[in-house]
Amino acid sequence: MVPARNGSAIPVLGFLICAAFIYLSFRDLWLNHKWRTEIGFVKRNGTQFVVDGKALYVNGWNSYWFMDHAVNEHSRYLVSEMLETGAKMGLTVCRTWAFNDGGYNALQISPGRFDERVFKALDHVIAEAKKHDVRLLLCLVNNLQAYGGKSQYVQWAWQEGVGLSSSNDSFFFDPSIRKYFKNYLTALLTRKNSVTGIEYRNDPTIFAWELINEPRCTSDVSGDTLQDWIDEMTGFIKSIDDKHLLTVGLEGFYGPNSPKRLTVNPEMWPSELGTDFVRNSNSSNIDFASVHIYPDHWFHNQTFEEKLKFVVKWMQSHIEDGMKELKKPVLFTEFGLSNLNKDYEPSQRERFYRTIFDVVYKSAKRRKAGAGTLVWQLFMEGMEGFNDEFGIVPHEQDPMYRLMVEQSCRLGKVTGRREEHKLRKLCSHKH
Repeated sequence: MVPARNGSAIPVLGFLICAAFIYLSFRDLWLNHKWRTEIGFVKRNGTQFVVDGKALYVNGWNSYWFMDHAVNEHSRYLVSEMLETGAKMGLTVCRTWAFNDGGYNALQISPGRFDERVFKALDHVIAEAKKHDVRLLLCLVNNLQAYGGKSQYVQWAWQEGVGLSSSNDSFFFDPSIRKYFKNYLTALLTRKNSVTGIEYRNDPTIFAWELINEPRCTSDVSGDTLQDWIDEMTGFIKSIDDKHLLTVGLEGFYGPNSPKRLTVNPEMWPSELGTDFVRNSNSSNIDFASVHIYPDHWFHNQTFEEKLKFVVKWMQSHIEDGMKELKKPVLFTEFGLSNLNKDYEPSQRERFYRTIFDVVYKSAKRRKAGAGTLVWQLFMEGMEGFNDEFGIVPHEQDPMYRLMVEQSCRLGKVTGRREEHKLRKLCSHKH
């Protein structure tokens, strides 16, 4: 009798041991996943970005076309290829559009109506970025007309008979349009990724949100209208998602609230755009400031050497603002040199990039507020239709490619990240 009882106890014991083993394994997996998620977010410590307790200086790029290309099966591979190329260069952040309002392949077809197929494309972009260890700076709306932008919102309000004005600037002050935009923000921030199962607001793959690409509100040069909109929308975003960093998306122009800085603007006209770098970036829910660098679009008769001098002065002025006025990091989120300039030579682009990289590298070495750069723009072969006068297809033998790799290694050395597996291999034969 006794042996039989022992015999029946063995399977029970085996089952319990098995169950305990499974529980412990899955608990560790779950804790490990939870731990990774919790430490994975990029945070801000004063004028620096930090992740996993170490400073992070950004060397990255713009590929605004990701979601658009991920919609269709035949072009989706370009997203992975671009991310793989960026990762191979040691680049850590890519800025891309998380909006397409109205029009072809629209994410938002009409106010509050979304195309699930396009949302799945954005899910794919985020999942691919995670796979390649690249973070995304996701922009939420365009001031310009490409991909809908604020003019599309104004048109919707007009069509529905609720618009206050046909001016594009009514995007900033019309209560109906503000409501449309908030509905869009809610849908996006709470979206559960169909590939990873993670809500966007909980996903550390997202580096930060950018409120709007290059905002301008020329109908109110005092800047009050735009400032009011920034304060309201950033407060709304943080009420849904307080994990991610947030920036405005400014070009960096100084306005009437910064009279001492007006001489730093390229010419007189930027002070009348209704934006003000210091005032807008000082908004309490804004975590870091953004600046663009396009001297050949901003000046009308400058030599290349004069443009280089302007670039250094422009960058240093904003880094100083980051240190003294804002006490926040300053990220140069777009820069480029046009190949349509009458005196253009490819070697100029190399010098232009190097000048910009050097300013950020020096800032990083001194632990100042210059937090990194994002090149405008990179794309892959066969995508010439998406190119503009600034676009670059990166090739390993290309001097621009090598310059960007060198910057990844220099910044990695400053932060002690050169020993991380990605940079160790890349930088072992450098410097």
